[in-house]
Amino acid sequence: MSAQKPTALLVIDVQESFRHRPGFDPEAIPGFLAAQNALIQGAEARGLPIVRVFHIAPEGVFAPASGHVVPMAGLAEFQPALLVHKQRHSALAGTDLGAWLTERGIGRVIISGMRTEQCCETTTRAASDAGFEVDFVTEATLTFAMRHANGRTYTPGEIRERTELVLAGRFATICTVAEALARA
Repeated sequence: MSAQKPTALLVIDVQESFRHRPGFDPEAIPGFLAAQNALIQGAEARGLPIVRVFHIAPEGVFAPASGHVVPMAGLAEFQPALLVHKQRHSALAGTDLGAWLTERGIGRVIISGMRTEQCCETTTRAASDAGFEVDFVTEATLTFAMRHANGRTYTPGEIRERTELVLAGRFATICTVAEALARA
């Protein structure tokens, strides 16, 4: 067994902006926040650096001026080791996150946040390609139903399952909250 690599938790886009987007499902929030908060609290207990990532845009609900680029209500409070404002899907694209992780000798990242198949998955792929080991904690990610051009609606469960399928063994280790914390 190899030595554990220094690890950081990424909390991606868990922000109020999503409450103001079409398709938002408030019923999904309690379960997601319970898992996300357990991950945050476990990371804090282990002394892991926690990176808060916010998605920003020039206009709309992701614009800082909207007042919605703040932590989602119910998210555990924590002092981020780094605050990242991103304008792309990957938290590593166009930000100093990769350099910050490398400068601190961090070799593994734990991915959590919103949305499972968009910013969480894209950050996972970019982190893996950049040489980081990645633990993808599906239960601490959130997404919403999506409608395909063919008319079929995919449930959040189906989207999460598909994300796990394409990431597992290629870009990430799929973990529960407990498994990711045990590996840190």
